[in-house]
Amino acid sequence: MLNAEELAVLDAWRFERRMPTRSNAVRELFRRGLTMTGDDADTVGGGRSADFRVLPTRNAPKPKGR
Repeated sequence: MLNAEELAVLDAWRFERRMPTRSNAVRELFRRGLTMTGDDADTVGGGRSADFRVLPTRNAPKPKGR
């Protein structure tokens, strides 16, 4: 589930790319994430799910390396 702020970011990304639905946008983001190569792929993994938020949370420490 995404909160309202995360949905706004997703919708902005989707509208910039003229995608018809949020589902299409989410599938595209998953595809991009799953096909990462090189240095980007090496930095992902081993973290907690909270480290992979779309937007920072209030009073939460910033994830390492970002």
